[in-house]
Amino acid sequence: MNLLDPIVQGVLLGGQYALFAAGLSLLFGVMRLVNLAHGDVAVIASYGMLLVVNVFAVSPVVALVVVAPLTALAGWVLQRFLLQRTLEASPLPSLLVTFGLSIIIQNLLLVTQSADQRRLTLGAFDTASISLPFGLQIGLLPLTIFVLAVGLLAALSLVLQRTPYGRLIRAVSDDAETVALSGVDPRRIYATAAAIAFGLVAIAGFSSGIQSSFNPFSGSLLLIFAFQAVIIGGLGNLWGTLLGAMILGLAQTIGGSFFPAQQVLIGHLVFLVFLAVRPQGLLKGSATS
Repeated sequence: MNLLDPIVQGVLLGGQYALFAAGLSLLFGVMRLVNLAHGDVAVIASYGMLLVVNVFAVSPVVALVVVAPLTALAGWVLQRFLLQRTLEASPLPSLLVTFGLSIIIQNLLLVTQSADQRRLTLGAFDTASISLPFGLQIGLLPLTIFVLAVGLLAALSLVLQRTPYGRLIRAVSDDAETVALSGVDPRRIYATAAAIAFGLVAIAGFSSGIQSSFNPFSGSLLLIFAFQAVIIGGLGNLWGTLLGAMILGLAQTIGGSFFPAQQVLIGHLVFLVFLAVRPQGLLKGSATS
């Protein structure tokens, strides 16, 4: 069996998972906040883009330009006025609040959009591919999403490491109380980090909405994939998140080439192996690594 094709496809699939996991990793690294509504935010962003496409007859790319800033703004407001109140020594309040938010989003979408499968499309670009040696066919859409994921992670890492605002985020992540003594309000830093994370989630919802169909309950599986990528790569480490996402994608595609009906299950099993053998993840560091 030729494993070259599933390896390539697994790496590309990892790019999509990395988009989902990046925002989750950033929130955890900066605020130690686990957002159980993460996948549902991606789904509601997908529905928002579908609404813009249907109402204004524009491309999903244009819809993304509209919806992503709105999603980022929603993240800022949500963090500033709701999630900030849950940032205590115990993670339980944030878990309960974001779980409740997940249920609200799912039921709101079910009532307003029904349980039918929906999908975004870029027309012929959805199925366009390029031919490579050894009989490989690489889809232009998965390749574009992978390049986008790497580019966004690189840009975010550069901002966090090389800019004054990035240094503030790193400082707040390490010791928010000391930063507050210098006159900087950590709550504003947290809100901005949440806006960035939610903007990334909207982009992830765009990529997922084009590559596969979605419904009001699709967010749960997306959340699982994001969690697995973050934990495999290392909690709060952006490049570790990309590595974990690619490992998860490779496990699914290579395993699926042998057992097609168990593709997702094999990814779960690989995650459990990492959880048992190396629970701290492959790479250590903060969200700003």
